[in-house]
Amino acid sequence: MTHIKHSIKGSGQSGLLIIMVVSVAIAAGAIAFLRMDTTGQKGSGLSPEFDYDLSKQRQIDPALIVCRELTTFTTGLTKPRSIAIGPEDQMYIGGTDSIQILDKKGSRISQITLNGVVTCLAVAPDGRVYAGLKDHIEVYDINGKKLSQWETPDEKAVLSSLAVYKDNLFVADAGNRIVYRYDLKGHLINLIGAKDENRNIPGFVIPSPYFDLAVTSDGLLRVVNPGNHRIEAYTFEGDLEFSWGEFSTDIKGFCGCCNPSNFAVMPDDSFVTCEKGITRVKLYNAEGGFTGVVAGPDSFLKHDQVCNEQSADCSIGGLDVAVDSTGRILVLDPYLSQIRVFVKH
Repeated sequence: MTHIKHSIKGSGQSGLLIIMVVSVAIAAGAIAFLRMDTTGQKGSGLSPEFDYDLSKQRQIDPALIVCRELTTFTTGLTKPRSIAIGPEDQMYIGGTDSIQILDKKGSRISQITLNGVVTCLAVAPDGRVYAGLKDHIEVYDINGKKLSQWETPDEKAVLSSLAVYKDNLFVADAGNRIVYRYDLKGHLINLIGAKDENRNIPGFVIPSPYFDLAVTSDGLLRVVNPGNHRIEAYTFEGDLEFSWGEFSTDIKGFCGCCNPSNFAVMPDDSFVTCEKGITRVKLYNAEGGFTGVVAGPDSFLKHDQVCNEQSADCSIGGLDVAVDSTGRILVLDPYLSQIRVFVKH
């Protein structure tokens, strides 16, 4: 009986303790709620080193700007999507239902009419045009006559970049995160960039439909791996040779979810890169070393305006870029429907 009374007494003390703990928790919760910043005006409460201030990245040291804007050309398209350089430095600009062809002074020569949005372009030395329309490729001769339409490589295909080199056409597919190598008749030769641990290939990380490529004079295919913030060099057979680039909030690196978004190769094999989010165009040498800024966010204020007005993702309507034989940097600005020409100081 004594044992039973002792147990009941112990149970009463435990219950009292539980009630006290619960009461303290409720009181603490009430205090926390009253102190809660529902407006966000008090900030995160973290120390300053945890702040992510994008305004600093938008400010470009004038000493780093190594180019000036020379002139602009009207594209003739409501929202141009892609640019490529053809024979005699002619400019080919793709958009909805047409490809506009301009001479090197910006005067319109002709156009190719088609059905769809031209998401990427490549022009062979003989003037043959390869146009990517989201999920397939169409081929046109120098006079704009349609020669062929290639089969869709995959139902999830989102074609984002083309590069023609000798007897090869390289096709970047952002939807399937892969590069196709074709011959010029449309026959698939091999795939490049699929994840393969045995070959030390990490695979492409493509968070948004920006996935660019080009061939350099050393005979290597350069492909952006935007989610990993770098440019990778592959042999045509698909071996990864090396890469450069890194994620960084510093001007020398690439920030955001997935940059660079597009790039082009200068005559000396250096690189011009475009970034979305914080819109800027930069230069790197052939080894990937940062050498300067072509144009910073202040040159692309229309991008911010459109994004703010439409509450849109600023990655929509990103810049495309090409370089002609004289080294002029031709930035395709979709919000102004212009080709903006930059040259080094």
